[in-house]
Amino acid sequence: MAIKKVAILTAGGLAPCLSSAIAALVERYTEVAPEVEIICYVSGYKGLLEGKHVVVTPEVRKNIAALYKFGGSPIGNSRVKLTNVKDCVKRGLVKEGEDPQKVAADQLVKDGVDVLHTIGGDDTNTAAADLAAYLAKNNYALNVVGMPKTIDNDVYPIRQSLGAWTAAEQGARYFANVVGENSANPRMLIVHEVMGRNCGYLTAATAVAYRKLLDERTWIPELGLSRDNYEIHGVYIPEMAFDVKEEAKRLRAIMDKTDNVNIFVSEGAGLSTIIKEMEARGEEIVRDAFGHPRLDKINPGAWFAKQFAEMLGAEKTLVQKSGYFSRAAASNEEDIALIKRCASVAVDCALKGVGGVIGEDENKNNELRACEFERIKGGKPFDIDSPMFTDLLAAIGQTKGPRA
Repeated sequence: MAIKKVAILTAGGLAPCLSSAIAALVERYTEVAPEVEIICYVSGYKGLLEGKHVVVTPEVRKNIAALYKFGGSPIGNSRVKLTNVKDCVKRGLVKEGEDPQKVAADQLVKDGVDVLHTIGGDDTNTAAADLAAYLAKNNYALNVVGMPKTIDNDVYPIRQSLGAWTAAEQGARYFANVVGENSANPRMLIVHEVMGRNCGYLTAATAVAYRKLLDERTWIPELGLSRDNYEIHGVYIPEMAFDVKEEAKRLRAIMDKTDNVNIFVSEGAGLSTIIKEMEARGEEIVRDAFGHPRLDKINPGAWFAKQFAEMLGAEKTLVQKSGYFSRAAASNEEDIALIKRCASVAVDCALKGVGGVIGEDENKNNELRACEFERIKGGKPFDIDSPMFTDLLAAIGQTKGPRA
C-alpha cells in the first residue's frame, strides 16, 4: 500500500535527540518521498488521544535543519500509557468506558495516517508495541515505526540509544564547573547525581567523559591546583553493590589527604534501600503513570550525602544534579550521525511496510534494522565487567563490587 501520510510523536522524558530525530525524519521523507504528508501530534500520546497535531508545511521542511541546534522537543512530550485506562480517564484524555488504544487508533484513521513514528524510550516504545499489536489484532491498516530515545541506554536489544552520548558529554561539562566548589570550603564533599533509574550506563559514561576533560587540563600543584582535587573519587550505580563502611574508610583517607571528595551517583543506586526507609517512616512513594517511583521526590543524592558526610568528617556537603541540564541539550555530532542513520532506515522501513523500533540489534551482529516490537523492553543493565567501567574504577582507585 502506498503511503500518503505519516505522523510523528515524541514521548516520555526528554533526551538530547528528540528535535534532531524529528528533523532527520522530515529530511529523509523530503529526500526520498516528498509527496508524503507529515503531521506531528502535540505532546506525545496525549495529543494523539486529543486529536491535536501540527502540519509539516513546505516552509517547515525548508527550515527543518534548525532543529539540530535545539534540545527538548518542539512538538512537546508527555508520560501517557495507553493501557493505563484509569490514568487516562483521570486526566480527562478519554471518557469513562472508553479504551485509550481504540481512541488512539480511531484518531489515526480519522487523520488519514498510514504510519506512526514514535520517538521515545522503553515506555514509549512498549506503548507503541501495545498499540501496534492492537492495530494488527483489530485489522487497522496502520504501521508503527519507533526510534529509541533514552539517556539511560537501557533498551533491549538496542546497542546504543539516541541521545545517550550527548547526555554523558553534557553531564561532564556540568560537573566541570560544579567541581570548582572544592575550593569553597575545607573538607568538602561534592555529590554529583546523574540520571539512571535502573541502569548505571549514563553515570559511568559521564564519569569517563569528565575524566577526558581533566586529561586536557594543565595542573599547577605547587599553587594548589592539583588534579587530585578535581578527580572523581567514587562511582556508585544500581548494578554494583558496595559496602558503605568500607567505602567511607577509603574516601576518608582521600578526604584527609586532599581536603575534598567528589563522587558520582546514579539516581537509581541504593533506590530499594531508600524506598524501604521511606515506607518504614510511613512516607508515600509517589509514582508516575508507568508505576515508576518519582525520583525527584526521593532524592537519592541527598541520601548518599547523608550516608557519607559524617563518616568522612565533611564540613560542608554539596549535592548537584546534572540531569535536566544534560537531557535538554541539543544533540552532539556523534548522536546526530546515529540519528540520521536510524531515520534513514526508519523511513525506508515505513515505505516498505515494516514495523518495529529502529536500532543496532545486539542479537543480530549490531545490524541497524527494525527490531520487532515484542523484543523491545527496558531495564537492560549496564555491564559492570565492561572495560569502560573496570578501567574507570582502576583509574580512580576504587574496587569493583559484586553485582547488586
